[in-house]
Amino acid sequence: MAGIVVVFDFDKTIIDCDSDNWVVDDFGATERFDILLETMPWNTAIDKIMGEIHSQGRAIEEIGDCLTKAPISPHVIKAIKAAHALGCELRIVSDANTFFIETILKHHGLIEYFTEINTNPGFVDDEGRLRIFPYHDFTTSSHGCGLCPPNMCKGIIIERIRASAFSEGKKHLVYLAKVHEWSDGEELEKVLLQLINESLSADRCDNIVPLRLAADFKCHTVPLPSSPGALPKALPVPH
Repeated sequence: MAGIVVVFDFDKTIIDCDSDNWVVDDFGATERFDILLETMPWNTAIDKIMGEIHSQGRAIEEIGDCLTKAPISPHVIKAIKAAHALGCELRIVSDANTFFIETILKHHGLIEYFTEINTNPGFVDDEGRLRIFPYHDFTTSSHGCGLCPPNMCKGIIIERIRASAFSEGKKHLVYLAKVHEWSDGEELEKVLLQLINESLSADRCDNIVPLRLAADFKCHTVPLPSSPGALPKALPVPH
């Protein structure tokens, strides 16, 4: 085994768009979604807009079809498969949701390459309506990070993954978030494989191969807290 854990973001990293915006725009709900964002957090607004789409008679299969058309670079697909073939353990930390992520990964035959998906729960209820809930239930307590959105602190999740991985003897962790070291999937592939090769050849005590993170609308700069606290369980990926 390579002893390397690679943690991917999903939106604008694995796929070349924001999955929430991709669906909202495709269903002509952009203006309505922007109005909702004036009075509620992103995660709450996306759940509400999915309810409104359902009330218009749109089927969950239509959302699935829309997701399968989300752009993904063939170079990203190659990078995922190459990293897995080298023995890396691949995980996802994303502010999207399980339904969106799993639908896209399954469509491209990539679900089997990931051991864990950390994201907002998303499922279809008995009425066929897509429900999306926060990873962290901010209505009952705060995750304590003032930089991240109320439904998810990626820093806490990364810290938990790091502690778990290192306790299992893995020496390196590579985190791909939205960064500016590459401009497209081809450059991402080169950067990722270079980092993995450097980690494989280096016999040092460093246990993180850092990438410079950039703040964006949904995912702010990721802090690494000293105490991760209680966290929801990650979604295991069946094989």
